[in-house]
Amino acid sequence: MSEFDGLPTLRSPIAIAAFEGWNDAGDAATAVVEHLEAAWEAEPLAAIDPDDYYDFQVNRPTVSMTDEDGRRIEWPTTRLSVCSPPGSERDIVLVRGLEPNMRWRGFCEELLEILHALEVDSVVLLGALLADVPHTRPFPVHGSSTDPAMIDRFGLQPSRYEGPTGITGVMHEACARAELETVSFWVQVPHYVAQPPCPKATLALLTRLEDVLDLPVPTEDLPEAAATWASTVDELATQDTEMSDYVRALEERDGEAMAQTSGEELAAEFENYLRRRGPSGPATGPTGA
Repeated sequence: MSEFDGLPTLRSPIAIAAFEGWNDAGDAATAVVEHLEAAWEAEPLAAIDPDDYYDFQVNRPTVSMTDEDGRRIEWPTTRLSVCSPPGSERDIVLVRGLEPNMRWRGFCEELLEILHALEVDSVVLLGALLADVPHTRPFPVHGSSTDPAMIDRFGLQPSRYEGPTGITGVMHEACARAELETVSFWVQVPHYVAQPPCPKATLALLTRLEDVLDLPVPTEDLPEAAATWASTVDELATQDTEMSDYVRALEERDGEAMAQTSGEELAAEFENYLRRRGPSGPATGPTGA
């Protein structure tokens, strides 16, 4: 069981969760939570007891030295922290961990128990998947929900996916059954450059997350990192004719899809961006890549 006695009283908290593993191509999703932990100076809240859910021969604990010249073992698990973004009337609970090796339903129930104790009423789940998308274009981010109100509010679609799923999909269903407002955002990562990190994918998720939080999210050095990442992949592509031809084919297919996007859709997206940033314009630099 997790230890969460003495949890603080939060202000209309919303939870943002991401899990390493199958759901996290290029480490893009968990990097969003890690970024927010640092940017908003999150404070630790609770941790899931890992013994019931993790195989330590698959996800091994690590040993580090402490200031007192002792040894400390860090166990792989899922941890929760909380932050209070400047200008927001809500606190945010950040959930970051590993996809469990076993007992997924019990894991979701235990995590939901903590979220319930914190009086969380909305959950945003982040994921990243490998896809046939070019690294030279904006990465698609698809949002889905089972809640009609959220689908209408954020312009989402009901999920029609059928096939294998990870802990993100299982947790989404568990949250919906618990009657929490739940939305999932998945970013597509080019499968031919899947080695983490992928700051461009992380930035794409972070930008989409602003729609739900309805406040500017600090990007800090992510735009620069995304640009550097894209330049590095460009250089690799110029050295590999086969890769260059493949990227060009993906760009042509992507261009055909963009041509079908209406001007009204593009205008609405830009208006949402301006509304979040306010009349004074971006406070932390551009969020696109």
